[in-house]
Amino acid sequence: MLNRIINFSIQNKLIAILLTISVAGFGVFALLQIPLGAVPDITNNQVQVITTSTNLSTQDVEQFITYPVELEMSNLPGVTEIRSISKFGLSVVTIVFEDKMGAYLPRQLIAEKIKTASANIPEGFGTPEMGPITTGLGEIYQYILDTKPGYEDKYSIMELRTIQDWVVKRQLSGIPGVVEVNTWGGFLKQYEVAINPEHIKGMGISLLDVYDAIGKNNNVAGGAYIEKQNQSYFIRGDGLVESLEDIENIVVTNTNGIPIFIKDVATVRFGSASRFGAITANGEGEKVMGQIMMLKDANSNKVIDEVKKRVEEVQKTLPEGVFINPILERSELIHKTSMTIFENLMFGFLIVFFIVVLLLGNFRSGLVIASLIPLSLLFTISLMYIFGIDANLMSLGALDFGIIIDGAVIIVEFTVIRLTVNRKELDSAKGDDRCTIMDRITFNGASKMMNSAIFGQLIILIVFIPVLSLSGVEGKMFRPMALSFSFALLGAMFFGLTWLPVAASLFLRPEKKKTICTDAMDHAGLTPFLRSCNQVVV
Repeated sequence: MLNRIINFSIQNKLIAILLTISVAGFGVFALLQIPLGAVPDITNNQVQVITTSTNLSTQDVEQFITYPVELEMSNLPGVTEIRSISKFGLSVVTIVFEDKMGAYLPRQLIAEKIKTASANIPEGFGTPEMGPITTGLGEIYQYILDTKPGYEDKYSIMELRTIQDWVVKRQLSGIPGVVEVNTWGGFLKQYEVAINPEHIKGMGISLLDVYDAIGKNNNVAGGAYIEKQNQSYFIRGDGLVESLEDIENIVVTNTNGIPIFIKDVATVRFGSASRFGAITANGEGEKVMGQIMMLKDANSNKVIDEVKKRVEEVQKTLPEGVFINPILERSELIHKTSMTIFENLMFGFLIVFFIVVLLLGNFRSGLVIASLIPLSLLFTISLMYIFGIDANLMSLGALDFGIIIDGAVIIVEFTVIRLTVNRKELDSAKGDDRCTIMDRITFNGASKMMNSAIFGQLIILIVFIPVLSLSGVEGKMFRPMALSFSFALLGAMFFGLTWLPVAASLFLRPEKKKTICTDAMDHAGLTPFLRSCNQVVV
């Protein structure tokens, strides 16, 4: 079988060359499209159910929120682990599923159970929600909403937080590959009504009366429409509160025809929600930070490029003196990691090439053997793109070009020796006769050594079977490395059967002086044997 493939490649050189160019072309396309990353994403297939409750203590959160959610999720199919964290006002339940279930089926199952879990949580204690579809490596871009010199006192930390929530965050949403934009730091602006207990007691008003009055006077209503002649007039009642004065002038009740307003029993002002932390930067005090989360399995490099473009557009809409100051972006790490991989691959290629030329003593042989390295690399990237494997430090950094060209070295070396032994016959032949002799010698050399080369590469592939059988976190970490190395070996085997015999037939020439290989052959007494082997007719 192998001999037939080699013979077909030699007899149909144009087809073999076109096939090689096609595979290399697809490899270049895959190189431009393959997702780039720094390291493999080892996050398991998990979904988080998050519930916030502003008033409950840790013990109450565990008892009334976390436990009902865990109980409902424990019966879902494919669940391997459930863990939870209960803190003051916060419950986070993490449900880990089998990897084979994918990213969206578990969320659909949890969405069905969340309704039941919500019914078991007392009213007003909180509503459970699913976390974003992201992983531990989803934090791709972080920035600080900062002020330019001279504008430090113009914007308070609360105003910067408001700009972040209502201007920046909304414009950064909707980017392909971005699943969530989080806000950290600052004071969350609130309209605060501070009731004076003595005033409401003296006027015979309860807290519930004040609460109901504010709720009823901050609403909108629709009144259908009125048709008049050929026009329709839509009726709407706008009762939304727009300022502190509007809240102050809300009527709580009437006493003997005298209205009692909110301002009579309370102080209305701007306040902030309770917070559990703060963000500081550069020793300049508190700042407001934004964090962009990437969708699971998205191309981080492309998503970051889109984020940068959108940030440039948002910068133009910000108030005077305010700007977005990036503090962390994944593209820098990806760039440095990619350069490390490129340098290692390039240095490895050059070292292998020079060592092969030095040992064989033939520049043409070195080029033919070295040509297998970029071709195998493009073949590897093509299969990585097809099977959805990211290009990162683990998947590409472990490639060993010495092992990849091991089979090509023995084939080309043996072919050069046979060409050197039959140099007189080649020198005396011309035109088509010389091509026929070259094809015959190349076929004999490749066919005799190919079995040994394939056998050695198969042994290496078998070594990777235990690595390929890993699962879980270990599998996510090491399987890409084993797969990419196996793809490279398969590429070396593929091009060793197609491109290498053609290149050897077209470019190799007999040695005009003795080299290390021919000297070893003479000392071993193999020259007569090789001459007799060349009498075989293809």
